Amino acid sequence: MPETGVLAERESIESRPFPVEEYLARLARVQESMARSRLGALVVTDPANLYYLTGYNAWSFYVPQCLVVPAAGEPQLFMREMDAQGAHYTAYLPTELVHGYPEDLVHRPDRHPMSWIVRRAVEVGVLADRPGVRIGVEADAPYFSVRGYQALADGLVRAELVDSRELVNWVRVVKSPLEQDKLRVAGEIAQVVMQVAIDHVEPGRRQCDVVAQIQYAQTLGARKLGGDYPAIVPMLPTGETAGTPHLTWSDLPLRSGEATTIELAGVYDRYHVPLARTVSLGPPTAELARCAEAVTEGVQAALAQLRPGSTGHLVQEAFAESVGRSGYVKRSRVGYSIGIGYPPDWGERTISLRQGDLTVIQPGMAFHLILGMWMDGWGYELSEPVLVGPEGAERLAPLPQELFVKT
Repeated sequence: MPETGVLAERESIESRPFPVEEYLARLARVQESMARSRLGALVVTDPANLYYLTGYNAWSFYVPQCLVVPAAGEPQLFMREMDAQGAHYTAYLPTELVHGYPEDLVHRPDRHPMSWIVRRAVEVGVLADRPGVRIGVEADAPYFSVRGYQALADGLVRAELVDSRELVNWVRVVKSPLEQDKLRVAGEIAQVVMQVAIDHVEPGRRQCDVVAQIQYAQTLGARKLGGDYPAIVPMLPTGETAGTPHLTWSDLPLRSGEATTIELAGVYDRYHVPLARTVSLGPPTAELARCAEAVTEGVQAALAQLRPGSTGHLVQEAFAESVGRSGYVKRSRVGYSIGIGYPPDWGERTISLRQGDLTVIQPGMAFHLILGMWMDGWGYELSEPVLVGPEGAERLAPLPQELFVKT
């Protein structure tokens, strides 16, 4: 028989990327984790976590918004009044569980929307302001401001606010089969986009022209499946600046005899697969060629170690030992967990593949193995986005693991 009532209403919007049952399973896992932390409620402000738990997806995170998850029962969304309609279209929650605060609260020095939110949340019963109640907050989330926290604290004078320590992020670490399918599509997009980038890196072409082609390809997607906007813009350090990560682009022309490192992402339904490669315009220097060869050997060692039962520490150690035989040292981490992403980051802020991270790797986890070697005046980047399966790492964007040389 067809579904009726609330469930049927929730399933009726085709734009939702997952069935309602997927969101309910996620909610159950989050509430189980909340119970272990003795939380009476959780205030979720990270847009990636809002999306994970409800499907809500809009560029509205520049103003205060949150999802309040009670210890039991359904969560409720609180956001700007004009954005509430977007929640009706994208979130699985029924209309009565979405609340919009008045427009006159936006960007005012004398009032804050979180004051309205906390009053409304107490009124509808998803927050309780009484002694002994512990309420988790995402204290390190990018869009949870100091003023927002203070307004929340001022409205909850008897309850105790505690740092949730990325509770939802950690629940997100192991991907469901449906999420894994999203990552595979994002990987296809990443591979297509990187090939476009490599093809357009030519002497005399402006960096911004290359990035325009990258962004067009990111949106176009792959296999008639459209791409989404990335949490981080394409990064294109060139020539001497290739020795410094996280630079974007300029309108300067690319020059023969220089190398360009390219880092970008394929995105599908907010699931990110980052990818990095390096292009040399003309024969590479002997040192760049030697570094590329060492990193190619190192990535094989790291991928062999990136399997269930291993740890981030062991993956980093495998890479370090391999490149160390060629005299190279990488001081930064060699990777991190990936999945849903919103600006300003496509990482999950949980597992790092680095010395001392003893989190046990499990099937269903996904990582960006980023092997950037940033030197004085030059650099080399190679990365591998992977999904961990029962037998080991599945490459999500299997481009050749090499320095691309264009003569």
